[in-house]
Amino acid sequence: MSVTPLAPPVRSLPAPGAVLELLKPITWFPPVWAFMCGVVSSGAAFSDNWSRIALGLILAGPMVCGMSQAANDWCDRHVDAINEPHRPIPSGRIPGRWGLWIALIWTVGSLALGWALGPWAFGATVVAVAAAWAYSAEPIRLKKNGWWSALVCGLSYETLPWITGAAVMLAAAPDPRIILIAALYGLGAHGIMTLNDFKSIEGDRHFGLGSLPAKLGVERAVRIAVVAMFTPQVVVIGLLLAWGKPWQAVFVALMLAGQAAMLPRLLADPKGRAVWFAGFGVLLYVLGMLASACALHLIVPGASA
Repeated sequence: MSVTPLAPPVRSLPAPGAVLELLKPITWFPPVWAFMCGVVSSGAAFSDNWSRIALGLILAGPMVCGMSQAANDWCDRHVDAINEPHRPIPSGRIPGRWGLWIALIWTVGSLALGWALGPWAFGATVVAVAAAWAYSAEPIRLKKNGWWSALVCGLSYETLPWITGAAVMLAAAPDPRIILIAALYGLGAHGIMTLNDFKSIEGDRHFGLGSLPAKLGVERAVRIAVVAMFTPQVVVIGLLLAWGKPWQAVFVALMLAGQAAMLPRLLADPKGRAVWFAGFGVLLYVLGMLASACALHLIVPGASA
């Protein structure tokens, strides 16, 4: 006599650990690092601002970035069913509309924490939340266009938290030089975001999403990504030299040289090596960010001056 195996029960609540997976802690690093670069570049003293720094790091990473990941996964659940069916929503570990509720709860929580940190942080949070939903959700869904989506992601992951970190420390608008360097690294992240899109080419094409690898092809997209990533770093080196910080300029140049040394392997197999380059190349990229922030700390008259 054969026994028919019982079907697994249908979940009504998210599985343990699935919510954390939905918020993708690994993605929190770029905005958290950028926020700390803003803190360093402000020139302000750390000693009287530890609580604000800690809350700012939570805002940049677990809250705003986590919210953007939840919103993106909810809006991309049909695409992920093809590209990455093991993710929490398409796999059913976050059932029903729980993905949407989590994204909305994190949106409200982010705005509340931004409000608690003052007007500059709140304004930045409003911009970040709006950008996250505009990136993923209809009818805007900026990710339909790879040019705009990579730009918005780069500015949101690097430029906005950098400026926010400086503004939180100073309780005022940051020095224009801070804004300029933060903007350059955000523009460079356009290339990083394009490389990240290489892993989802098939699903993007199936659903008509215009990521650059899906729209332009692998060869053209990888070259655009490299130019977008490298050019702002060259400009940063020039600015640091012009501002009398040669040692920091040399360090950024060495980080750029390290990225350049990895290019032959990337260009030989763009699709296979894009994630590899985005991992190791980004490490060198963000070390250059920190060196630039340290240079700004010495240049810009902060609150501790």
